[in-house]
Amino acid sequence: MSSKAADLPKTVAIVGGGTIGASWAALFAAAGMAVRIYDPAEGAAQSVRAYVERAWPSLERLGLAKSSRQELRFFAHPEEAVEGVGFVQESVPERLEIKHAIYRQIEPALDPQTIVATSASGLLLQDMQEGWSDPGRLILGHPFNPPHLIPLVELLGNARTADGVLDRAETFYAACGKVTIRVQKEVPGHVANRLQAALWREAIHLVVEGVASVEDVDKAVSAGPGLRWSVMGPHLLFALGSGGSGLETFCKRYRASFHTWWDSLGQPLLDQRVRETLASGVKDEEAGRTFEGLSAERDEKLIAVMQALAESASH
Repeated sequence: MSSKAADLPKTVAIVGGGTIGASWAALFAAAGMAVRIYDPAEGAAQSVRAYVERAWPSLERLGLAKSSRQELRFFAHPEEAVEGVGFVQESVPERLEIKHAIYRQIEPALDPQTIVATSASGLLLQDMQEGWSDPGRLILGHPFNPPHLIPLVELLGNARTADGVLDRAETFYAACGKVTIRVQKEVPGHVANRLQAALWREAIHLVVEGVASVEDVDKAVSAGPGLRWSVMGPHLLFALGSGGSGLETFCKRYRASFHTWWDSLGQPLLDQRVRETLASGVKDEEAGRTFEGLSAERDEKLIAVMQALAESASH
């Protein structure tokens, strides 16, 4: 058994089995763990099982399915689902009152060393901690959708987080094939969501100002900077743009241009007119394709990119 495999708990719990929770369930099952799931929605068990079934071929192609499919068990109460597990991934709806209620239910049932990671994208850890008697085990473990394919997990703790919890969570996620970053200062939206929010804000501005259509703005991203961003981040890419002189030289060379661009960036709001404009534009992109078909296309392309990157890294 590899050292990474040895770091995995044998049993984990998913609290909240929606799209994000189901994707986590697929990944953890592929990593060889028994998965215990709580979700109160009617038909949740069938929905999660169907999601895992659809995700499994992708996990196999990416080499993330390390063993035969592991057991999925469903529970009527959250405290039953978390009893005796080594790690809990909480993905319930992003309302503080719901999260606090769940935390109050599960805290007494947890083993002393069990870590609880929340998938929350829009709430602050310090606010979620108020639902705990002892919040030392609760951390942010925010994925990018879909978690079973996109490697990124954003980790965040704070002064109330117990010693070693972030390190143990980082080891756990790495053993599941994830790439983690540490969020060192809490801000709304963490890191990756803020980056994509900034891009989308300007994408919307370009559309509503008539600079380009929704479809062409999307093409500009996917056929341009999006390709570069899939292999390197913006700072390293701009350093390469210096021709070998480094990022400081790049900044000096292009600061006037960037300052001009930054000063002219828009600040649109998602009011009714903007929503209707964007929705109408997306309909052009969706024409002749179903939601299921588009989702499958996205996943297929993601897998192709990830396989190509893995092959390149191995050479």
